[in-house]
Amino acid sequence: MEAIKGYIEKIIFRSRQTGFTVFSLETDGVETVCVGEFADIHAGEFMELSGDYVMHPRFGRQFRAETARIIIPEDLLSVERYLGSGAIKGIGTVTARRIIEMFGEDTMRVMEEEPERLAQVKGISRRKAQEIAADMEEKKDLQNVCIFLGRYGIANSLAVKLYGLYDREIYTIIRDNPYQLADEVTGIGFRTADRIAFNAGIRRDSDYRIKACIIYVLQKALEEGHVYLPEEMLKHHVMTELAPETVDGICEVEDQDLERCLMDLTVDSRILIRSSEEEPQIRQIYYSQNYYTELYIARYMTDLNLHADIEEERIEQRIAGIEAKEQITLDDLQRKAVRCAADSGILIITGGPGTGKTTTINSLIRFFEDEGKEILLAAPTGRAAKRMTEATGREAKTIHRMLELSNELTDSSAGARFNRNEENPLEADVIIVDEMSMVDIFLMNALLRAIRPGTRLILVGDADQLPSVGPGNVLKDLIESGLFATVRLEKIFRQAQESEIVVNAHKINRGEPITLRTDSRDFIFIERMHPQAVASAVLALVKDRLPAYVGADIRDIQVLCPMKKGDLGTQRLNLFLQESLNPPEPGKKEISLGASMKLREGDKVMHIRNNYDLEWTMYTSSGIPYDSGMGIFNGDIGVIKTINERSQMMEVVFDDGKHVIYQPEQLEEVTLAYATTIHKAQGSEYSAVVMPLLSGPEILMNRNILYTGVTRARNCVVIVGSAATVHRMVDNIREQRRYSGLKDRLKEVRHRIL
Repeated sequence: MEAIKGYIEKIIFRSRQTGFTVFSLETDGVETVCVGEFADIHAGEFMELSGDYVMHPRFGRQFRAETARIIIPEDLLSVERYLGSGAIKGIGTVTARRIIEMFGEDTMRVMEEEPERLAQVKGISRRKAQEIAADMEEKKDLQNVCIFLGRYGIANSLAVKLYGLYDREIYTIIRDNPYQLADEVTGIGFRTADRIAFNAGIRRDSDYRIKACIIYVLQKALEEGHVYLPEEMLKHHVMTELAPETVDGICEVEDQDLERCLMDLTVDSRILIRSSEEEPQIRQIYYSQNYYTELYIARYMTDLNLHADIEEERIEQRIAGIEAKEQITLDDLQRKAVRCAADSGILIITGGPGTGKTTTINSLIRFFEDEGKEILLAAPTGRAAKRMTEATGREAKTIHRMLELSNELTDSSAGARFNRNEENPLEADVIIVDEMSMVDIFLMNALLRAIRPGTRLILVGDADQLPSVGPGNVLKDLIESGLFATVRLEKIFRQAQESEIVVNAHKINRGEPITLRTDSRDFIFIERMHPQAVASAVLALVKDRLPAYVGADIRDIQVLCPMKKGDLGTQRLNLFLQESLNPPEPGKKEISLGASMKLREGDKVMHIRNNYDLEWTMYTSSGIPYDSGMGIFNGDIGVIKTINERSQMMEVVFDDGKHVIYQPEQLEEVTLAYATTIHKAQGSEYSAVVMPLLSGPEILMNRNILYTGVTRARNCVVIVGSAATVHRMVDNIREQRRYSGLKDRLKEVRHRIL
């Protein structure tokens, strides 16, 4: 690590959110471009930096600073330059010169020890002198905090945030219980707090550490889709997490320590322990917020589940009128769906591709429109909402947009806060939500909070698809509870029968063998037995063969993989596809993300986590902004429009027309999307889907994964790989179990009512 000193010549770029700064440092007449995370710094300040020189692919040699401190200058010229830089609020170049003229070489001592004397300077009142003194003291405190926290491996950007949250109390927190930061500060997880605690000398069997690890394991499980964990599984994961940092990897925590901490967390209402009617011997360990989210869903659903006695003959007459007007014939199950919707507060409609879900939705819309009802249509993603709009001829919004996403955030694990809620409910008589398999517990809870009792809620989705990316298994749990009117559409209609995609999807779902052949019109199999051969075939399909075959843009042809890692996982395939589909060219700007991945203008990318405060703007064809809002979500796909290599900022245009500017610290939320996992593609639909299926872990190479991937295609599916692998996937019903307790919560609420 090297050290350099000099004056800040100019600030080139600065992120107010993280402190990431690019600036030039002048040392003996030589300018050096420096980058790093810093507290509030200004041109003219004298800095001492420690770090290393790095080579930027475009801007050349830079100094990457790991630590930094401001050095108060001593000679009068430097003092004047420092004070005139704007580093101290209330002092500009003219005032700085007057201060120097008044106090000379005693200037800095006067400002630190006798700041009231500044009032003797022309243009500085007594009040202004006090403000200058306070600003100097705050800057001194902030610098001391950055130095102190730097000893524990905390970057300046995070140190600034911690100082703003805790002021001088941060010293006590670090020394006594740094795990408090993991609970209270976004961006500090258990592992970061654990590293700080280790450096601070906190005991490895500390109750603070064990409790923090329990919460961490539950939150990590939430990211994997689990709402709770069985007790033994939780204990196993906690012991595993606690062991690596101990001597010889041996965990110093005993089972009784873990049990005691579980009880303490229960007493503090941070976790809840429940059991299931189906498995009463297994204790379910909930992070409290997750339990109450499920409980609130159960209560709201119970309140909405009203029933009315409506004359069946009148309903049948209305259905006949719709059939005549629309020139359609509903089958028995579709007719049943309309009848149930007429007399039930909640209706669930499920079914595979080609079973008439869209026709049923349109019939329901006609039915309630004829009654003069106000209807709202919604879906979880922009792509799904757009498809719903096209299929119904009526506006459908994303659930987030319908609920009016607020810029006031809650805990990030619980999602967003919305303007529509109990106090400001949605104004509708009927709400129809499509692609319900994508809805997690937090979004479902937010939706239900905004619906008034008496409003009909119709939930539509394919219960046999993969569960939501977010936590829970809402659609399947609601159906399996048996408490709500449910219609499962089963008939494959004549037009759909002509599609081998639809026919084979249903065969896969039933576990029946499918025929794999190269001469199919829309369900094509290409055998390749080596990973490189598979990858080459995938590239040829995406780049050359499929765009003309399906009449679609290359960006509407999606490669879907069961997994991220491996020779045919999304990580390697994305780099391979990018090299050919969007190679580097003179004038095409790019940004490096880590050692292996680069993002460049024209790349197809995906946003990989919900960000509720990311701002977007929509423009007319002439470039005039006409709409704006907040929130980009996990799975949203777009194209990189522009990159500013100097500021490391990037503009992405998403499929629904939203333009988003990414700051440098937000780039980690974006990844290449030439290939995505099947799970990430849930709810989306593409003109053509290419699936490389050669080998992989049994838990991922299963029927559910294959079914979901196949049903993402609108016009054509091409499977490249091994026929034996495809047949094994059809036979493999092993799935990763998702721990959710919504069925139990529904029964709890029902028992209380009865």
